[in-house]
Amino acid sequence: MGYTFKVKHLLATTAAGLCMASVAWAADYKEAPELAELVAAGDLPPVEERLPAEPMVLDVLDSVGEYGGTLRRAILGGGDQHNIVRMISNENLVSWSPDWKTVEPNIAESYEVSDDATTFTFHLREGMKWSDGEPFTVDDIMFWYEVFMDGRLTPTKHSNFVDETGPVEVTKIDDTAVEFKFGKPNGLFLQNMAYGYGYYVVNYPAHYLKQFHADYNPDVQALVDADPAATDWVSLFNLKAGPMHTPIFWQNVDRPTLHPWHLTTPYGATDRVVAERNPYYFKVDPEGQQLPYIDRVTWDQVEDPESILLKAFNGEIDYMARHIGRASNLAALTDNKERGKYDFYQVGDITASQAALILNLNNADPVKRDIVNNLDFRKALSHAIDRQEIIDLVYLGVGRPVQTSPHPLSPVYNEKWSTQYAEFDPDAANALLDSIGLDKRDDDGFRLGPDGERFTLVFLVADVFGFQYPDVMEIVAEQAAEVGLDIQVRATDRARLNEVASKGEHDGYIYNCPGGLVDAYANPDCYLPRPTIIHWAPEWAAWGVDHSTGEEPPAEIKVLFEAYDGVTSTADPAAQEEALKKVIEMATSQLYTIGIRQVDGAFGIARNNLRNYPDPMPIAGQLWTPAPYAAQYYFEGGDNLD
Repeated sequence: MGYTFKVKHLLATTAAGLCMASVAWAADYKEAPELAELVAAGDLPPVEERLPAEPMVLDVLDSVGEYGGTLRRAILGGGDQHNIVRMISNENLVSWSPDWKTVEPNIAESYEVSDDATTFTFHLREGMKWSDGEPFTVDDIMFWYEVFMDGRLTPTKHSNFVDETGPVEVTKIDDTAVEFKFGKPNGLFLQNMAYGYGYYVVNYPAHYLKQFHADYNPDVQALVDADPAATDWVSLFNLKAGPMHTPIFWQNVDRPTLHPWHLTTPYGATDRVVAERNPYYFKVDPEGQQLPYIDRVTWDQVEDPESILLKAFNGEIDYMARHIGRASNLAALTDNKERGKYDFYQVGDITASQAALILNLNNADPVKRDIVNNLDFRKALSHAIDRQEIIDLVYLGVGRPVQTSPHPLSPVYNEKWSTQYAEFDPDAANALLDSIGLDKRDDDGFRLGPDGERFTLVFLVADVFGFQYPDVMEIVAEQAAEVGLDIQVRATDRARLNEVASKGEHDGYIYNCPGGLVDAYANPDCYLPRPTIIHWAPEWAAWGVDHSTGEEPPAEIKVLFEAYDGVTSTADPAAQEEALKKVIEMATSQLYTIGIRQVDGAFGIARNNLRNYPDPMPIAGQLWTPAPYAAQYYFEGGDNLD
């Protein structure tokens, strides 16, 4: 059908030419024609004044590009902000090399790590600027640190920057050098800074955000009074400084960024989100052309994934996998390739489980909490699921039944982890449920809890990623009913799901589990409770950050945290691997999440004349792609096809 998977290449270098390096440039810089016009009119400084002293030279994937064009995408309402995040906003101090083997400078020109992996020093690019032309210096990082330490303000104390010894100490050395110091070795700090959530430290422009902070603006109350959504300066600041992975960040067009494109029409305000070229972007191609090549990126806001599919058929989508790359769409997309003027590319979206049941082991309901914390209950639910039926009906046979576990391509793959408790065995499920006291049923055949009431679990479901979770969850509910378990399915959007689950106000939900490849080291979210996007034990996760909040976990969870310390406390790869294996062995034996399906990749579509995009596109865990590569994309001929 014109599309094949080549997963064996996923862990190889995507392309040697994609490697990034920071080097001095000795030639004249070039810029987009629209920027040159602004310079000529006196509305913009010359390009050499907009770039840092040593811009980053991005060695392009296939060829040096040409300027022009609008890259068109589509977005759902509500909580689809990662649609924007993953496309245009993964600029951190450091970044992963394309083969995921090394961490390389990015916003930082260079970095140093102490021998004991407690101290990390980053050297910024001299003369680098925000998208509004104001200088970006260590003072911006120090402002983030002040906000981070405040406790009332966003961002919260993300686990990248806190351990049980306390929060990281950040010290300004000079305008372009900053030190991060931990109370114990942090062998994964650089890797975590290269992943998506490394964005925090370089996304708080002090010159803009200080106006909303009472310590810097004595007249801040006037701004509070002018904003109907604000109740005091703290709420106002949080509105203006919302984290990038939340919708609120993309509703503020005034906030400067370091991204290749900056927002000009916000998410949710109209039926189209628009991001225009950042004239101060810090990267150039090998010929000295300032990136990005493409003028702007747009997202038409639609109601459902089916509307996105129709746009693709009509030639209104230039590059997209999100909401499109589901197996059920492949035949129709293939039939409409000529009409839509696109072709396929591979997405190496290899997760621990592309569809996993996430129970809340910290459930506020004592009856539910007691039952779901019983391993035999989780085994029973797992045995009640006919994974192959789900794969055949929903995914047209694509994928394999698994528990949450590393993929066969992972260096820490273990077949036992993938297969244990994954057999469809209703008899075993019934026996296990009877053995834990759920042996009585009501007139409809559903099991009663120890309180004499029907035992019901409500699962939240958001239709995200194109993974057809509502369809999967409905089948799971039907299969669970066959062994007397009442599972109710409630539809929601991604933002609401994350809000409810992060507060521990859920029974369960279905989601995508990271940790399928090497991302298991830095994103063990389905093996270890962490305050990220996977919330199987949010209270224990909060405790695990610094042991001062949340709820103290039982001994077996404490042992998990201790085992993961073996990953983070050393920079020795062999020691890290052994520690990670120990974590996964313990986690999978306890079935903390229940995996359903694992795949070898997905697919996306790209306009026929779009160039310089990786194929396959690497993605796993919190590697927010294609943003690290998108600045080099270009349309051959300078624009979309007619």
